[in-house]
Amino acid sequence: MRKVVVAVEVTLNGVMSPVDWAFQFMNEERGKYARDLLFASDALLMGRETYEVFANFWPARTSADDGPGEEGFNHRINSLPKYVASTTLKEPLGWNATLIKGDIAEEVAKLKQQPGQDILMYGAGGLAHTLMQHGLVDELRVWVYPVLWESGVRLLNDASDLSALRLMDTKVFSSGLVVLTYQPEKKE
Repeated sequence: MRKVVVAVEVTLNGVMSPVDWAFQFMNEERGKYARDLLFASDALLMGRETYEVFANFWPARTSADDGPGEEGFNHRINSLPKYVASTTLKEPLGWNATLIKGDIAEEVAKLKQQPGQDILMYGAGGLAHTLMQHGLVDELRVWVYPVLWESGVRLLNDASDLSALRLMDTKVFSSGLVVLTYQPEKKE
């Protein structure tokens, strides 16, 4: 069975958007980690907002735009199939994307049953919250950057109803970035 892996970048005080603060930490070490995470996946899952931002940014990027350690990243992200959860978008979607229709949890559960690699989701907004409520997130990778940001959207805001998380791995980068990999506890 495939895994749903949620990857989210946050400041030390939990701000995940806007991501203006992350660029100063781009280096070979971080790029290789991001590349490996992407290449362990064969599909992307996203909500409407992430899809709209990504679809306006990524298609124009080429291999020449790959950052340090990210060889092939832009080609890979552009070529992967994308599954988009939205009640307002209409098909056809661009950028190799398919609109998820019907019950989101049920449709993502079906995707997980298909053969393949991980399903990667960037960001942890409403869709991640919904998937966690239904026990469909297998890993939560929180990229914690050593900066404080005054305001913005916070990580899993209003998520007091979610289960506990178990720390599975910690990756510390020379820049001070730390990636904490959690596994949600399964609800009985």
